[in-house]
Amino acid sequence: MRVLVTGAAGFLGTHVCKAVSSAGHEVIAIDLMLDAVHGPDAEPPDGVSRVDVRDADALVPLLAGIDVVVHLAAATAGTGPADFAAHNDLGTAALLGAMERAKVRRLVLASSIAVYGEGRYRSVRGGPFFPGLRRRADLDRALFDHRAPRTGDVLTWEPVGEDAPLRPRGSYGASKVAQENYAFAWGLNVGGAVTALRLHQVYGDGARAGMVGQVRAALDEGRAPHVFEDGGQVRDFVHVRDVASAVLAAIERALPGFVALNIASGRPITLWEVASIMAKACGGPAPVVTGQYRLGDVRHFVADPERARRTLGFTAMVAPRQGLAEFTVTPAKADVTPAKTDVGQVKADIGPAKTEAGQANGTADPATAEQARAEAATAG
Repeated sequence: MRVLVTGAAGFLGTHVCKAVSSAGHEVIAIDLMLDAVHGPDAEPPDGVSRVDVRDADALVPLLAGIDVVVHLAAATAGTGPADFAAHNDLGTAALLGAMERAKVRRLVLASSIAVYGEGRYRSVRGGPFFPGLRRRADLDRALFDHRAPRTGDVLTWEPVGEDAPLRPRGSYGASKVAQENYAFAWGLNVGGAVTALRLHQVYGDGARAGMVGQVRAALDEGRAPHVFEDGGQVRDFVHVRDVASAVLAAIERALPGFVALNIASGRPITLWEVASIMAKACGGPAPVVTGQYRLGDVRHFVADPERARRTLGFTAMVAPRQGLAEFTVTPAKADVTPAKTDVGQVKADIGPAKTEAGQANGTADPATAEQARAEAATAG
């Protein structure tokens, strides 16, 4: 097959292009080479053309003879809704319009867990619950877990399926929901097929941002990584090689209609465990649990990957304990694009002590809440 990959020079795009090409498919790779992602004046790597997906006229000739488009390109850092809408919303809409003109009818979309917002919970007396923000008074008392609104019972996390409500907490997540909605409508109008891969915390060769990248940076400098709250926040971390395999499976298995799929390892792990595994792997200082919090952070988020297993035959092969340890001791590549591991709406969960997004110990922080959320988004 002939496969057009957008965002091909990014962290994920580099791995996807390699996997797709190795499987015998022809790859047409494009990337805008945004300064915020690749650094100032970065040139496209060999085999990648500099193209803006918002330029439909430039896309149409590239789409001639294409069997499937893999849309990874996305802005993942910005100062507000307009930044994300200008790239993610408009870019996806323009790409879909160009695909319609070129009569390309298959799309694999890199979506994100940021579309969900908070996770799914249950109490001993019922549920499910999809709670909002935790109360500041509880967080100040180190009561980090969500509680049932009437009884006050502590809520226990449950895996989130693809049919859960989409309630993004920031503009990045909202833009990913918009991408899915545009793709859904496009599919209905042209008879196209869309597989939307909701990627979870992606890490691996080249990762520099997100929690895993920040822990690695701290350990490389001989510093103890700091973990917010009590370190008990549960997440799912999936290796970039597994994500590339999932994208390849979505290319090779043409699912009809619009299908959203969670792409995750299926092996939940706490943030304290993540930092501890990485520290132990390199003989670095043990992580420090700070007890501090950010009001907008998600407590627990774990995906249910069963639908991806049934529909794509996808099962992640790299266990987080193995993959995180290997990543920690693998020499960093100086020329690798900074990774955007999809912490998305949960931000990074480590770093300067913050009692609220955008404030650090009462002092202004240059990182806005949106930047913290989007800093680690996967697609791009």
